[in-house]
Amino acid sequence: MKSNFLTYFFLLGAFLIFQVQALHAQKKPLKSMSKDELMDKVKGGWAGQTIGVTFGGPTEFRYRGTFIQDYENLAWYDGYIKSTMTHNPSLFDDIYMDLTFVEVMDRLGVDAPVDSFANAFANASYGLWHANQAARYNILTGIKAPESGHWKNNPHADDIDYQIEADFAGLMNPGMPNSASTISDKIGHIMNYGDGWYGGVYVGAMYTLAYVNKDIHFIVNEALKTIPAQSDFYKCIADVIKWHKQYPNNWKQTWFEIQQKWAEEVGCPEGVHAPYNIDAKINAAYIVLGLLYGNGDFTKTLEISTRAGQDSDCNPSSAAGILGTMVGYSQIPAYWKMGLAEAEDINFKYTETSLNRVYQISFKHALEMIQKNGGKVSANAVEIPVQKPVAVRYEKSFEGVYPIKKVGVNRQLKDKYDFEFEGTGFVLVGVARKPSKEATDVDIPLEVYVDGKKIASTIMPTNYLKRKDEVFWIYDLPKGKHKASIVKKETPEGYYVDLTYNLIYSDEPNVGIENHVH
Repeated sequence: MKSNFLTYFFLLGAFLIFQVQALHAQKKPLKSMSKDELMDKVKGGWAGQTIGVTFGGPTEFRYRGTFIQDYENLAWYDGYIKSTMTHNPSLFDDIYMDLTFVEVMDRLGVDAPVDSFANAFANASYGLWHANQAARYNILTGIKAPESGHWKNNPHADDIDYQIEADFAGLMNPGMPNSASTISDKIGHIMNYGDGWYGGVYVGAMYTLAYVNKDIHFIVNEALKTIPAQSDFYKCIADVIKWHKQYPNNWKQTWFEIQQKWAEEVGCPEGVHAPYNIDAKINAAYIVLGLLYGNGDFTKTLEISTRAGQDSDCNPSSAAGILGTMVGYSQIPAYWKMGLAEAEDINFKYTETSLNRVYQISFKHALEMIQKNGGKVSANAVEIPVQKPVAVRYEKSFEGVYPIKKVGVNRQLKDKYDFEFEGTGFVLVGVARKPSKEATDVDIPLEVYVDGKKIASTIMPTNYLKRKDEVFWIYDLPKGKHKASIVKKETPEGYYVDLTYNLIYSDEPNVGIENHVH
């Protein structure tokens, strides 16, 4: 009897200990921070972005498949930021795109429905490109998010677009990468999918961790835990981390390793069979290249992430934004803040928001998200519920899809265009034209036939903001020989579609060399 009582008592005690341990494990550690420090980091993130994009602007996509040599001087001077915002305001697309989503939240709250964000950017007055433009077209023609970003509806799904727009999601979630991922799931799938979406998730996670850590190497590594390990995006960034350890004093060697393994483009029609690469993962690799080899030094970080080439304004913008969040506005070197103050009250083009205003809005959103996730906000301080990163779900764009041929077309589609191909699909690239700049914009109607069957009706708007940059695409036809026809329906005189080239896809890659029998 006594033995049974002791056994029961022991088991009860063990159970209670287990329950206490489980509750302790579920409780998020709280990190205290003064409101002044929090604001300093919010400002550092937005200021860093602005500095980075200004610094890298002149070299954007001028260096494709090569890095910028050391003898190439990169300008920086007092007044540069204000001059750029005044005379080249469209350079800041990766910031005013962020601000579109920030302004929606400011009006409708942080839990605003996805359609509010999608409609705001689809109907904005600024020009878009790549995944953003394809998503805009989709939304305006009735394909809603998240289908608007899916790779079968958006051939740019793996492009950099959400990666350069995700800063806001990280900045409003200090220490809370999973909370940022939730926002990125909703907004990032408007325009991207798979690796293209992961770029934004990863960048957002680095911002969140930069609030609560002072080690940039830890931030880069820890943020990667938000990405599924089986994805190419994860493998690419993991490789950069590995190569940095292997070549700790030679960023160019790591750049060559990145180029050798990860520079091949599959999706973006502009980058297939070309040195142009706007793919999210390789440009994220250049962000990480700058952060790791910069090792917390603002100048080195900016130089390396810019000199890596390709999207060399957006990459240093993200890198400097993350680093600015880590060190805070007050600790950004004075050299890099030259002329910043005189630009902080200038509204970014297409917005009603300046840096000074977004500092306040993001700070307000950060306080709200801290409370929403179980943290505390008092008169002068916050207690941040620091989250351990959890991987988002796995998804992959262009799975089993390989570009095998690029065929020049270079003709005007006035009535009908027929072509034959062998494979599993194609992307026909072209744009709608009108007789003159003054002519009324119209939507040119088309019908698409494959193997004698009508498979789609579509429109090609001549309006630049609403344009469609690819006439039609399909990736999942039965493998074999096919005949396709693009038929232009009744349209006013002088309107046509300018066809440029055709990408042919199959379910396996080319071996690289064609065998010719003589």
